[in-house]
Amino acid sequence: MASATPSVLVTRRLPSSVLGILRNACEVDVHGSTDELTPAALCERLPGKQGLLCMFNDPIDAGTLAVGDALKVISTVAVGYDNIDVVAATERGIVVTNTPNILTGATAELTWALILAVTRRVGEGDRIIRRDDWHGWTFDFLLGGELRGKQLGVVGAGRIGQAVAAVAPAFGMEAVFANRSGTAAKGQRVLSLDELLRTSDVVSLHVPLTEDTRHLIGRRTLLRMKRSAILINTSRGGVVDDEALAWALEERLIAGAGLDVYEGEPRVHPGFLDRENVCLTPHLGSATRETRTAMAELAARNVVEVLTGRPPLTPVT
Repeated sequence: MASATPSVLVTRRLPSSVLGILRNACEVDVHGSTDELTPAALCERLPGKQGLLCMFNDPIDAGTLAVGDALKVISTVAVGYDNIDVVAATERGIVVTNTPNILTGATAELTWALILAVTRRVGEGDRIIRRDDWHGWTFDFLLGGELRGKQLGVVGAGRIGQAVAAVAPAFGMEAVFANRSGTAAKGQRVLSLDELLRTSDVVSLHVPLTEDTRHLIGRRTLLRMKRSAILINTSRGGVVDDEALAWALEERLIAGAGLDVYEGEPRVHPGFLDRENVCLTPHLGSATRETRTAMAELAARNVVEVLTGRPPLTPVT
């Protein structure tokens, strides 16, 4: 006789406190590795599972959903859910949830870390020290630029974009928005994307990856930017056409870039790797102990809520 306790597949190793939330109500099958669960392995372990707790880089397409014949809930430990075929899931009566609001502060902090790293050439200085190539202080060595008096162009006026903009006055910057809905909070300046690109000294991307935003930044838009400007991306890799960005950097059409996300992760475009004016981080936007734990706990609670007959805390639709 089948167990009445619902079964959940977890695609990555998680803190014991998170697994404890699930184990109080469910049988839990954990992929106990930091490596990705391959699509084939996922499909092998998914049949009979009522819940799936996954990551942003686990592809959950219509084929995977067909294998998950017992699924009632898919809970992703992420804000973005472009890896999940939400339409197909909804058609099958599967609830999809995400973890909004939690990673706002952590991602905003990393955004500013990248802005400062590029403008003050922090990565270059670190590498010089480690190579033992520093021969003492000189007046004009490794000069960067100041942020004071410059314009920060924020593309996307959601929670993370707003949090990044809120810090701008501390550095003497004015923040402006390219808000695709055309709205902003009282006192905020909203520009067209074209005007924002033409006038901003730092352009920071904070939009989800959708069909409308894929390659939002490409050759045409990069040509609109100031040659002295830098581009920051802590949103999703596909928002930027990496090939176009590598070209723009090669042609010195912009001054630099700070990137936390990439097309085809974990592959990074080779045109970025040898450029001193590019700061690269390995998708660390939400990578603090506090934030990642809180995200995973919310994802687990969403699973438990649905599988015990209650509404999810943060459904995506």
